[in-house]
This record gives sequence, C-alpha cells and structure tokens, in this order.
Amino acid sequence: MTAVLEPHDVADTLDNSIKTNAEGPAKASGDSGSVEQHKLTEQIAADKYLESKKASRAKGLGIKLAKISPGGTV
Repeated sequence: MTAVLEPHDVADTLDNSIKTNAEGPAKASGDSGSVEQHKLTEQIAADKYLESKKASRAKGLGIKLAKISPGGTV
C-alpha cells in the first residue's frame, strides 16, 4: 500500500525536516559512510515555493471587497 501525501502534508513534512536539519550537522560521516543534507537555504526556498503554490490554489483573490456607506445617509 502506497501512502499519498496531500500538499499540506508535504508542507508540514518539509517544515519538520527544516527544523530537524537546522538542529543537526550539515555533514556526518562514520564507519558505514557519510551523509550530507541539502543546504538550509535550499530547504527554505523549497518551503517558500510550496507555500506560494498553496496560496495560489486558494479560492479568492486574496482581497475582500466591501460596500462602504456613510452613516448619516438614508
């Protein structure tokens, strides 16, 4: 069974990854090999991209139109 991630799940996962990676080392090596993470700036850029993509899919224009009428008129 394959799990399908929704866009908000991917963003949450990326947020958690950025927090975890920021706390840990950029590179690690041991007897079994070495591991290198993506740069933090690349991860932040990916997060911004996903957030802007999510915002562009939201309904509405991002502004609210309202009719304003002065209080003293009938």
